Amino acid sequence: MRLRLFQVDAFTDRVFGGNPAAVVPLDAWLPDHTLQSIALENNLSETAFFVGDNDAETDFHLRWFTPAIEVDLCGHATVAAAHVLFTHLDWQRSDVRFETQSGLVSCRSESGRLVLDFPARPGKPADVTEQIVDALGGSPVEVRTADNLLVVYSSEAELASLTPDVKTVAALDAPGVIVTAPGDADGVDFVSRYFAPRAGIDEDPVTGSAHCMLVPYWAERLGKCDLHARQISSRGGELFCRHRPDDGRVDIAGRAVTFLQGTIQV
Repeated sequence: MRLRLFQVDAFTDRVFGGNPAAVVPLDAWLPDHTLQSIALENNLSETAFFVGDNDAETDFHLRWFTPAIEVDLCGHATVAAAHVLFTHLDWQRSDVRFETQSGLVSCRSESGRLVLDFPARPGKPADVTEQIVDALGGSPVEVRTADNLLVVYSSEAELASLTPDVKTVAALDAPGVIVTAPGDADGVDFVSRYFAPRAGIDEDPVTGSAHCMLVPYWAERLGKCDLHARQISSRGGELFCRHRPDDGRVDIAGRAVTFLQGTIQV
């Protein structure tokens, strides 16, 4: 069986930046072990698969796989899937709706950016434990917990200098760890990094889903709903976010560029 495959760099306006995701459109679902094997073969942080849906409320079913596991929410691979539909598959509307393990999510094209409509995941205060300090290093000043851990530092420089112990990070009681600090650059409200060794990702280049926690936190702390964010991995990425407290959602926007188009044989 031959399948189309696209590789897209998300949350960037240039190739070799942002977070690369593979996108594989399907006519029907393949066995889960085949999907996982494709993701492992791609060896990117995420591979997105989607199948058309006749439901009036949604357009496609969308699933995301790391090289190791299936995940319930992924931002950059959703941006990549929407980019493929808008750019390469002749999708006629300016928005697309996906049914996922995290419910209905959507992406719209707006002023040259792709805007995700995702659930907000505000965290609850937690203790700064010795295990967290041992795992990440530095001097964290605050911790929040939801699906992931959110660990707050006082400066961007400290965040950039962290060299986490991957094994200790994987032992923390969370699928992934977000670290964040105020931004130093003009117009950048906050910066972040994301570590998910349990999912086979030591450090993710740019993580849209992490901003489901980050945006409510920084909106509350800074007293504003529109936020400009950067993820300061080696590849780097830029995100433009909006907190929507009235409906418990966040908008997460960025750009995307195609790096590769091809076919795979399975």
